Amino acid sequence: MLTRNCLSLLLCVLFDGGLLTPLHPQPQQTLEPEARENVPVPWRRSFAQRVKRGWVWNQFFVLEEYMGSEPQYVGKLHSDLDKGVGTVKYTLSGDGAGTVFTIDETTGDIHAIRSLDREEKPFYTLRAQAVDVDTKKPLEPESEFIIKVQDINDNEPKFLDGPYVASVPEMSPVGAYVLQVKATDADDPTYGNSARVVYSILQGQPYFSIDPKTGVIRTALPNMDREVKEQYQVLIQAKDMGGQLGGLAGTTTVNITLTDVNDNPPRFPKSIFHLKVPESSHVGSAIGRIRAVDPDFGQNAEIEYNIVPGDGGNLFDITTDETTQEGVIKLKKPLDFETKKAYTFKVEASNLHLDHRFHSVGPFKDTATVKINVLDMDEPPVFSKPMYTMEVYEDTPVGTIIGAVTAQDLDAGSSSVRYFIDWKNDVDSYFTIDATEGTIATNELLDRESTAQYNFSIIASKVNNTAGIETRRNGYSRRQQEQYFLPIVIEDSSYPVQSSTNTLTIHVCRCDSDGTIQSCNVEAIFLPVGLSTGALIAILLCIVILLVIVVLYVALRRQKKKDTLMTSKEDIRDNVIHYDDEGGGEEDTQAFDIGALRNPKVIEDNKVRRDIKPDTLRFSRHRPLVEDNTDIRDFINQRLQENDVDPTAPPYDSLATYAYEGNGSVAESLSSIDSLTTEADQDYDYLSDWGPRFKILADMFGEEESYNPDKVT
Repeated sequence: MLTRNCLSLLLCVLFDGGLLTPLHPQPQQTLEPEARENVPVPWRRSFAQRVKRGWVWNQFFVLEEYMGSEPQYVGKLHSDLDKGVGTVKYTLSGDGAGTVFTIDETTGDIHAIRSLDREEKPFYTLRAQAVDVDTKKPLEPESEFIIKVQDINDNEPKFLDGPYVASVPEMSPVGAYVLQVKATDADDPTYGNSARVVYSILQGQPYFSIDPKTGVIRTALPNMDREVKEQYQVLIQAKDMGGQLGGLAGTTTVNITLTDVNDNPPRFPKSIFHLKVPESSHVGSAIGRIRAVDPDFGQNAEIEYNIVPGDGGNLFDITTDETTQEGVIKLKKPLDFETKKAYTFKVEASNLHLDHRFHSVGPFKDTATVKINVLDMDEPPVFSKPMYTMEVYEDTPVGTIIGAVTAQDLDAGSSSVRYFIDWKNDVDSYFTIDATEGTIATNELLDRESTAQYNFSIIASKVNNTAGIETRRNGYSRRQQEQYFLPIVIEDSSYPVQSSTNTLTIHVCRCDSDGTIQSCNVEAIFLPVGLSTGALIAILLCIVILLVIVVLYVALRRQKKKDTLMTSKEDIRDNVIHYDDEGGGEEDTQAFDIGALRNPKVIEDNKVRRDIKPDTLRFSRHRPLVEDNTDIRDFINQRLQENDVDPTAPPYDSLATYAYEGNGSVAESLSSIDSLTTEADQDYDYLSDWGPRFKILADMFGEEESYNPDKVT
C-alpha cells in the first residue's frame, strides 16, 4: 500500500513539474481494450489528421481519513493550449465538485477539502473543462475522469453473527467438526492486506482448534467426557493485515456444549438391598424401591429392571418408575410370616438404548441382591369354621350348654383366646359364652313358638397383648373432673422381668341416652344449651365496657383528690420565692414572709435580707456570753451533725430562721444572735471548726474589727 501511494505521488509531481511534456502530433496508434478503459480517449478532430492529445493527466487517487491541516492535494489538470499567460480557465463538475473537491481555475490544481471515507464512497466521477478567459468558450472538449479513494486500514474485523452457540458429541475423535465462524472487514479486499483476516483462539485451548483461514472450529482432544465437563466457552479472535503486527482485531465468544452419548452403564450403589415388608401387605402394593445410577442423560440414562429367575423371586415383580428411574418392587402373592420369614433374589438393571461404539467398555448392565424380611403382624385369632349351627330344645333349663366355638391364634407364640358375644340387641341376652372355653349356654327359657331361630356373633380376641379398663363407680360428672390420668405398668414374663410405664388419659364426655358421645369439649361444661357464639361475644363486650367505665371513674376521683391536696399545700406554704431573670442564682433569692400578710402588725419597716452578707455588723467580734448560750450551741451542733451526714444537703451555707419566735411573738426572739449584750463580747471562733458549710458564717462573725462604743452609727 505504501509503495502504491508513493508511486501515485511521484506521478503527480512529474506531471506538475512539467517533466512529462504534452504529446506532439503523431500517427494514431491502436490501443488494447484494457488500455482504452483506463486511458481517457483524446479529442479527435478528424480521422485524416493526426490526433493531438489535449490533456496531460493520470488517474487520480486520494487517501481516506486524511487528518492534515491543509487541503489534501489530489492532482493537476493541464491543457497544451495553456501557455501560462492566464488566458485559460479550468472548471470542475460532477460528484463532489465544490463540496468535496476544488480546482484552481488558473493552475488546474485539484484539492480535497474534507476527509473522505472509502467505505462510504469508494470513488468519485468528475468532469473537467478548459475555457478561454475572455470569450468563455471551451478550448477543449469536456473530459471525464475518476478520483479513487485509496484505502487505509481503519476498520477492524467484526463477527456479525456472534456470539455463537454450538454442540459436539462427547467422546468425539480429534478433529471433529464443531462450527465455522466468519468475520467481515469493511476495508478494501482488493488492495493490500487491510481486509485479509486470520483467525486464532485466545481462550479454549487445548480442547479446540480453529483453521486460521477458514474459521472452522474442531475438537483438539480425544475422549472429552460430558460427565466430567459439559460446557466450554471459547474466545475467537479475527485479525486483519494477515495477522501481522499493527493489524486490527475483533473477538467473539463460542459456547460449546458436549452432547450426551450412552458411554456409561448403570451401576447399583451397593450390592445388597434390605427391605422389611409387613405380612399384611396387599397383593399388588409397592413394598420397596431400589435404584441404579447412570451418569448419562435423557434416553441414554433410561433403565430397565428385571428379577433374575430363581428361588425366592416368584412372589415379587419389579417395574421402572419413568420419572425417577427407580425399580419399584411389588407383591404378587400374599405373605405369611409363619410360613416363610425371609426372601432373597437378584435384580438386574440394564440400559434400553445401547451405542455400539462403546460395546468394548463392557456389558451395560449390573446386578444386585435384594433381601426381604417379612414382619410378623398381630393378627386376630381365626375360628375353626366361619359359621356354627347349634340346636336346642325349647324350655331347656337355664345354663344348659348347647355347643362350643373354637378359635386359634396363628401368630408366633400362640396367645390365649378369649370369647365374647357381640351384643347388638336384646335377643343376644338369651345366651352366654364362657370366655375361656368358648362354650355357649342358655341364659333364659326359650320358646319355639315365640322365636324359632337365633342369630348372634361371637368375638375371639387375644389375651397377652391386650388389657381391659373397667369403671369402679356408676356415674361421672364433667363439672367435678373432666380428665383422669391412669398410670399403666406393662411387664413381660421373662426373667429378669422387664417393664415400662405409660399414662392413659381418660376423658369424661357428654353422651345421650343411647351412649353416643355428643361433646368432649370444655365449652360444653359452662355454656348453656342454645347460647350462640354471638351472644357470648355481646356479653363479654358489655363486661369490658363496664370495666372501662369503672376505671375511668376511679381515675377521675383520684385526680380530683390530688388537685385538692396540692391546692391545700400551696395555701399553707410559708414563702413566696421570686427569681429575678438577671439574678445570681441561689444567693440572689428574695424570700418573702407570707406570715406578714396574715398578721399586718408584725410587719417590720427595715427588714434585712437573711440570705446575703450585711454591709455593717451591729455587733463586734467579741461579745459577752449569755446564760442561754449553751442550749443554742447544742442545738446548732446537733443540726450540724445531721447536715454533715446528709448526702442531699445543699452545698452552701444557709441560715435557718424561726419566724414564729420573732418580734411578733409574745415571747419575742429566743435567738442569741440578735441579742444585745452589755457585758463581754461574744466569742465566735468555734464557727471555724464546723467545716466548709459554715465558712461564710464564720467569716461574717470572725472578722478582725475594733469595737468603739463611743462611735455613733
